[in-house]
Amino acid sequence: MRDSTPDSGADLTSARQAPPPLPPLADLSAARLAEIGDRLVARTWRLGMPSWFWGEGVCLLGMLRLARARRLPVPVEVVDWLRHQHERGIDVGHVNNLAPGTAAVLAAAEYPEFADPALRLGEWFNETCSSTRAFNGALEHWPGGVWADTTFMAGVFLGHLGAYRRDPELLAAFGDQLLAHAEILQHPELGLFAHGSHRGETLWNFWGRGNAWCALSLVEFLELAATAIVDDAQVHRITAALTRQLIALAQRQPAHGVWSVLVDDQPENAGILETSAAAGIGAAMLRAAPLIPEHTETFTTAGWRAIRGALAYVDAEGGLTRVSAGTVPQLIPFGYSVIRDDRPQLWGQGLAMHAVAAALENLAQART
Repeated sequence: MRDSTPDSGADLTSARQAPPPLPPLADLSAARLAEIGDRLVARTWRLGMPSWFWGEGVCLLGMLRLARARRLPVPVEVVDWLRHQHERGIDVGHVNNLAPGTAAVLAAAEYPEFADPALRLGEWFNETCSSTRAFNGALEHWPGGVWADTTFMAGVFLGHLGAYRRDPELLAAFGDQLLAHAEILQHPELGLFAHGSHRGETLWNFWGRGNAWCALSLVEFLELAATAIVDDAQVHRITAALTRQLIALAQRQPAHGVWSVLVDDQPENAGILETSAAAGIGAAMLRAAPLIPEHTETFTTAGWRAIRGALAYVDAEGGLTRVSAGTVPQLIPFGYSVIRDDRPQLWGQGLAMHAVAAALENLAQART
């Protein structure tokens, strides 16, 4: 007799073997957060950051946010890395190569020498960008596919370059990319973001780290918009998209704080936790809380729950564990259940730094 239950045919092997969640951290004082941040940074440099690529870009921005949250200057290690990469020559051929440019833009405020490579990255995007575009103008991560990742890797760079140059058109381009990606990837009813599309069809797999990329990018735009001349209608639409997403994520958050690799707990992935997603989403929630006052309490509570849960997975050496490897959009949900998560990843380190920085800023705001 055919099994007519909703999960008929699902392969639950990976989900059944998932280890149980760790208890969330109880103590997240400013001192404890600073200590965790130091361990994350030290471990990241020991792992190595060899390329001008997206994982390095996530880490560099995380280091800068962490330094800013602690009221420290641009770390000398970041300066040395940027100089070394500039001297050896920066090859740009993909939107992922724009990610480290955000650090170059931000560092240029203290080190003007980094303005030139940042501006040249902007020229590549505007004049020789080799990426194809979807029907609505969304940058395709690869030809035929719009990915959530692009909002962070390319979009955040565009926004900060626009702020640095006082160029409202670049900031507007960032906002346009966010809205174009939301049109394709944000589920019209659930509010969650899909990981990507394939040949014009959205694959409705609500990948956790993809939701983190989008949430952080939407928050980044709103923070930049608060100090720039922007289109009010664009701000309103981006605020609405972020609000819908974060409410949906808060409603689906487990008590221990860390979502499964697919945040809707699809049966084949339920219980396969992904800590980098929780770190990134938690950071976005804490940063969004003061920007969307009607949901401050909801986002603050869920954000702290996510960060307490995620940072419990930082090991003694400073590595964030249970981070999934680089992941392309999967055609079916089961594909996400077999992505390896048994070694440190730069993007996990970076997103954990974003979480620590957001938590420190939230504590500082609470004291004022």
